[in-house]
Amino acid sequence: MNVVIRKIGNSEGVIIPREILDRMGLEAGDTLELSMQGGELRLQPTDADFARQMEHAQRFMDQYKVALKKLAE
Repeated sequence: MNVVIRKIGNSEGVIIPREILDRMGLEAGDTLELSMQGGELRLQPTDADFARQMEHAQRFMDQYKVALKKLAE
């Protein structure tokens, strides 16, 4: 399936066809993770719980950076 990159405000984007959204159980407002692997763009739904846990982990690591560095030695 081909899609066209379109101008959206100051950015560019693609319209994901309804058929694909339905197949993946996605709808407007859902969050996708964009990555690049082997020269390909990949979009995948984010896991909201995992994203929240990673955010907390990042804050913890920032707060205890010195202690974690010492433990890693």
